[in-house]
Amino acid sequence: MEVKDIFTLKERDLSLTLTGVISAQNWLAANHPFLPVLSSKQASVEAGIGGEEKVSEISRRHLFPFDHHIFHDLSPSSDEKFQMDTYFMTPSYGLVFETKNIGGSLEFRENPPQLIRTRENGQKDGFESPVVQLDHNRELLSAWLRSRNIYIPIYGAVVLAYPRQIVEVPPSKAKVLFPSSIPAFINSIPKLTKKLDPYCFEWLSAELLNSHQRYIPKPICEAYQIPFEDIQPGVICKVCDRIGMVKHCRTWYCPYCEATDHLAHVRNLQEWFLLFKRTITNRECREFLRVDNIHTATRILQSSNMDMEGTFKNRSYIMDLSKVR
Repeated sequence: MEVKDIFTLKERDLSLTLTGVISAQNWLAANHPFLPVLSSKQASVEAGIGGEEKVSEISRRHLFPFDHHIFHDLSPSSDEKFQMDTYFMTPSYGLVFETKNIGGSLEFRENPPQLIRTRENGQKDGFESPVVQLDHNRELLSAWLRSRNIYIPIYGAVVLAYPRQIVEVPPSKAKVLFPSSIPAFINSIPKLTKKLDPYCFEWLSAELLNSHQRYIPKPICEAYQIPFEDIQPGVICKVCDRIGMVKHCRTWYCPYCEATDHLAHVRNLQEWFLLFKRTITNRECREFLRVDNIHTATRILQSSNMDMEGTFKNRSYIMDLSKVR
């Protein structure tokens, strides 16, 4: 039954990793050797997001007859960084879901902990055990809660996004589910005494939201050791996807398709921080956007609501990527 979702307090953040790898492919030459690597990474990230969306879909469609809140892609501030794909919280307990979308036949090994995937052609690939990831997240969440004098049991389950994933050897110490089995699993958890009164439950939910720290990936050039000079400068036209828009008065003009876009630089500046580094100077802005006039670059940078550090010739600008939507 489709119900109005008033229980999901946090949806997934836009993946800056995905945005970055897609952007890099747009800026690199068509024969660049890193394109296959970036394309493979894009496919992997998209598959992961697709799997997590299956869990989100189940939570939107199912109504549970008790108080609960759902948080997707949650990373509470902590001395040790951790991220939960989905956190289901009630006044009695918490439940962490670790979602995986890995095709083929799967074998969960325990000594050492590892996930082995066998492809149709017989090739075997090894991955970090999602059971270890799940237990680690449960431990860190419990510690985070204890630091706020909250003591509730934290359960967990590994979710395989699609039924075509075949589990040859399941883990002995963790539950493995498909998304459609999540409601039944939640309803099977024993009805425990409520440990959080309504006020504390709402306070804790707000505390989790306020504590969330969005994941900011390394710039693509740093992560993949791509030389800065391999990135082609210029403003990309969102209509024809070609590099080379020209600044004309208060807008940008594409000489290829004749489209105009007065905000074309906004998207391109955002991509600078995903591609290169965390700061940008006036000179770097002019070189990247191919703007000749220093005053034009200054107006562009100052109108972008970025923080500044340094003065005059040493000034640089910083974009808060955690606010990118």
